[in-house]
Amino acid sequence: MFSIVSSSSRATCRAVGQSRILFAGELRHRGLQTNISGLAHRNRSSNNDTAHVNNLQEGPSLKDFIKQEALQYDTLNQLENDDDDDTIPYLSTSTFSGQNRKVYCETYGCQMNVNDMEIVWSILKTNSYKKVDDVKEADVILLMTCAIRENAETRIWNRLQHFHSLKESRRGKQVPLKIGLLGCMAERLKKKILDKSKIIDVIAGPDAYRDLPRLLDVSESRQAAINTMLSIDETYADVMPVRLNQNSPSAFVSIMRGCDNMCSYCIVPFTRGRERSRPMTSILEEIRVLSEQGVKEVTLLGQNVNSYRDVSEDVYYSKENAVDTIAKGFSTIYKPKVGGLRFADLLDKVSLVDPEMRIRFTSPHPKDFPDEVLDVIKDRPNICNHLHLPAQSGNSDVLHRMRRGYTREAYLDLVEHVREVLPNVSLTSDFITGFCGETEEEHQDTLSLLQQVNYNYAFLFAYSMRQKTHAYHRMKDDVPEEIKKIRLNEIIKVTRESMKKVNEEFVGRQELVLIEGKSKRSEDDFAGRIDANTKVIISDKIIPESETSAHAQQISVGDFIAVQITDSNSQVLKGKALYHSSCSTFATTEKERTLAHGQL
Repeated sequence: MFSIVSSSSRATCRAVGQSRILFAGELRHRGLQTNISGLAHRNRSSNNDTAHVNNLQEGPSLKDFIKQEALQYDTLNQLENDDDDDTIPYLSTSTFSGQNRKVYCETYGCQMNVNDMEIVWSILKTNSYKKVDDVKEADVILLMTCAIRENAETRIWNRLQHFHSLKESRRGKQVPLKIGLLGCMAERLKKKILDKSKIIDVIAGPDAYRDLPRLLDVSESRQAAINTMLSIDETYADVMPVRLNQNSPSAFVSIMRGCDNMCSYCIVPFTRGRERSRPMTSILEEIRVLSEQGVKEVTLLGQNVNSYRDVSEDVYYSKENAVDTIAKGFSTIYKPKVGGLRFADLLDKVSLVDPEMRIRFTSPHPKDFPDEVLDVIKDRPNICNHLHLPAQSGNSDVLHRMRRGYTREAYLDLVEHVREVLPNVSLTSDFITGFCGETEEEHQDTLSLLQQVNYNYAFLFAYSMRQKTHAYHRMKDDVPEEIKKIRLNEIIKVTRESMKKVNEEFVGRQELVLIEGKSKRSEDDFAGRIDANTKVIISDKIIPESETSAHAQQISVGDFIAVQITDSNSQVLKGKALYHSSCSTFATTEKERTLAHGQL
């Protein structure tokens, strides 16, 4: 077995005064780790592929190392200018060409996984792969997986059985079907996957997507190619994602990766690694490109999105930013982090890129809502007045076992403060029922919290223990499954009652709706979302192009429409389309309307 393992990048090497030696630099920067035993003996028909095998067998020569070692005598400026040269002298980059092989992508799990698949496709597209929407046409099938809960993994195992039949039907043909498992499940269950499923050709963890062209090439030797190395600095900042749904008016932008919170139930720190943030300049550039492409709404993504901290420039390490700014009554298990531009700084800059583009963000942690963040949201009409505040439980003892860093009382104080600063804010949340040791009394506290806060929406789950987590090693999953199901049904019932009550309050209001597409139930209706992220159904008709215009215009996907809400239930709103508008225009009109009613 030949293995290349590293935990630091080329930039880290420079910081400690090390030279860019070949393996410690270029291959380390790619974070490569794979099983390629016997690779040099494979029989390939392509001359290009044969050359690749010979090159790997021979490895780097002494002159290659001398060539790279000489770089240490260059000035730092010369090294910086050499950044664009990522070629490896004895491995031709053309070797990893996809040669127009067709790729089918399938994504499971969170919005981060959607964005990750767009990063994957950007990398593969650059390496001459072609995307197809029909799995039967594919030469490569890639599944972006989720490991947060057991039922998500079960769905993927079942899906693999279907792909197994497709792979069997391709045997003997010129281009064999390759199947790759990507993301959190790939990192968490790499050994089990290889033992249980012989149809997987490529396994790539969340920090190994740059390596996919090479892994796919290695898989041609009829061996599984694996890279599940976790990085301390990989953010894909230099990869411009290619949107898989070009017709959508919305897009996702990843601003950070990993998580340091170490909640006792959560596997994210073990599947996605430690927390690190993209440089702000990279994020702003991506949003500018999306704006030029006509995207009307961007969602900033991260495992703990509002703990964003850009430390890419020395000037950001200032005494003023020396300590974490977290909400009152909250704590962390990690030490205060020094320096960096924070989430409020990023929101401020992002909102100015295109004032007519809506800005959302998910998923945050309640501790990271200092007043600076709330004030930016209040001041910028294109930042949605919608906050996701994952509570997870309504009982302080359960929260302590979960290692959430706050009590029920601190959480409720934050909710009250948020509603003082943002009076019409929409609140959503996450809850886990049946966590280790949860009693009936503790469960009742969760029900009462749901009733007290009255969320616009909540994501509700029964606890599913994950290996590697603190709970797995230190606690017992002692709430019976039948009790978990009963409690889950109870919190679902209470949540729906709250959602119905909250949605009824929208009836009679005017709301700005971003049109996302046709309604699933009727081609005569459009579906869109208001600032609060609640779905709205409106009729397809011609309406004025502005509030005061005499000219009418057809409604289209991507339009902002002023809508009078006429009806509601616990899930959706219905409304009457009034006129075309925009973020800034509607905000001004709404403010004038509020002043006219003496509400300010």
